[in-house]
Amino acid sequence: MRYLSSCHRPAARKRQGPTLPEGGKMSLARPQLTILSEDQRRQIYLSMLEVLERTGVEVAEEEALQVLRHGGATVQGTRAFIPPHMVKAALASAPPRFTVHARDAGKSLRIEPGRVYYGPGPTCPYFVDVSTGQRRRYVRHDAATTARVCDALDNIDFVMSLGAISDVRQSMCDVYEFAEMAANTVKPIVAWSFTLESCEEIHRMAIAIAGGEEEFSRRPNFIFYAEPLSPLASNKEAAQKLVYCSRHRIPLVYTPCPIAGATAPATLAGVLVNALAESIHGLVISQLLQPGTPFVAGGVVSIMDMAETVLSYGAPELSLLSAALSEMCHFLGLPMWSTAGCTDSKLMDEQAAVESAVSVAMAGLSGADLVHDVGFIESAMTGSLDMLVVSDEIIAMARRILRGFEVDDATLATEVISEVGPAGQFLDHRHTAERFRREFWFPRLMDRSRYDSWNAGGRHTLLERARERLSRILAEHHAPQLPARAAEAIGSILAEREKKEAKAAP
Repeated sequence: MRYLSSCHRPAARKRQGPTLPEGGKMSLARPQLTILSEDQRRQIYLSMLEVLERTGVEVAEEEALQVLRHGGATVQGTRAFIPPHMVKAALASAPPRFTVHARDAGKSLRIEPGRVYYGPGPTCPYFVDVSTGQRRRYVRHDAATTARVCDALDNIDFVMSLGAISDVRQSMCDVYEFAEMAANTVKPIVAWSFTLESCEEIHRMAIAIAGGEEEFSRRPNFIFYAEPLSPLASNKEAAQKLVYCSRHRIPLVYTPCPIAGATAPATLAGVLVNALAESIHGLVISQLLQPGTPFVAGGVVSIMDMAETVLSYGAPELSLLSAALSEMCHFLGLPMWSTAGCTDSKLMDEQAAVESAVSVAMAGLSGADLVHDVGFIESAMTGSLDMLVVSDEIIAMARRILRGFEVDDATLATEVISEVGPAGQFLDHRHTAERFRREFWFPRLMDRSRYDSWNAGGRHTLLERARERLSRILAEHHAPQLPARAAEAIGSILAEREKKEAKAAP
């Protein structure tokens, strides 16, 4: 087949891990997971090209279709057939690294090879009430609470809300969510919206926070998340948001949620082909509109549980597919939007901890760039701050594994070993005192106490310790306030929209 031609291989350079200074004595090894062989990656990539050119994608937005047509695609109605050379050009145009800036500059995200960032997800209809522990509808105050907790947790790098607000005008729940998060964290936010109108208003809020349009353009302070539909479609709303963000060079996640056996093939390789085609057609549109727009590929990739007909968030296939999709995105030179820290369990229990740990570790070892949905329980129906706090500890453990080994004269410690000698001990050696704090990971929630101490201290479980930490955060932690002008501008944007919605109401 002509898809095997070498001219259709990815144009972008493969993402490499961090390199060491030349001439240095230190050798640094970071653990890395490999799922696919080089030949398998190539076959999946070429199959994706075939799908885009032969099967095509549905795009229900005229400007996006015009852009594709002018770029060289064949367009028949709302179906666009995208040839390989357009994919190659888009891959060459997309930046391999970019920065999403935070109110606290030290919390900014540098999206580049070798960095893995974790955060929650959005739009769960339910939330575990912090006071009662009961599942209930998600309300506006929960967005502020979640942002405060994310702001306090060391291993949560970006903020999403864990829910969809139910106690405001539904057409505005997305903009209220962004406003609440922006006021309660200094970390970068990943935003979403139902409509183009809300996308534009979120952008206006972010401009106010940045201090003006020029400053936002120079230092974007949020990432926008939009979803094509599986299989192989961008509906009008998704495509409109894709076009808007590209026009304004807003960093963009454009990733699907293919469900193996339902909205994607039941075979794992087929899911990867499906998911890549759905992300990459968005990349092509984005780069045609505005070359160099920061773009994140990937997706939520898992299976349908055929007994319960749910999208499983704790399945081993989610971790396996996500790791393989990370490889494919990096093979194409693109950052990966992945999924971890989530569960099918209905509460923060042993099942939740196991499923979170497996997915967090797999995502980290695969080198996924942005890992979301931390804190999801009940197959993404419910957001849980208990789950978020426990997963923060799991991420900390995984990051110690990801740090790997430093090998140099000091860490090899041959002189120290000689000094101590056979049958000696290292506890009181200076080398131990100098090194153990850097080498060892120290838990905040995991218990390592002796039995007598644990028993005398109240026999607390992991969940009890997590809730105690959560209570302390909510009692003590508050993010710095937004600048007054930014807060006023956000209030004005919300008031304008409320007035408009009230006029439009029957």
